[in-house]
Amino acid sequence: MNLPPKVTDRAFARLSEIGAADQGQALRVAVEGGGCSGFQYEIKLDAPGDDDLVLEKDGERVLVDSVSLPFLAGAVIDFSEELIGARFVIDNPNATSSCGCGTSFSI
Repeated sequence: MNLPPKVTDRAFARLSEIGAADQGQALRVAVEGGGCSGFQYEIKLDAPGDDDLVLEKDGERVLVDSVSLPFLAGAVIDFSEELIGARFVIDNPNATSSCGCGTSFSI
């Protein structure tokens, strides 16, 4: 059995700061083919779909579609603020290598 991804308190707090739930939106984390390493993450605000896994805390939600779920098994979805910028990041134990930008990976 694959463990679902985990969402950190910091990621949920950021969603609250930007008012995602107030806008009827949630953070969608998906895996698509492409990028410089074979797969890439798509991270955006979106409405829930019928086949989504919904991870929720304090009214904020993170969505993962059924196709992306096996690629994100055991991953940690976080929010990072650094001098170069702020962004949602994914620590994925399934990725064997990743691109320097952190949005592209291979399995």
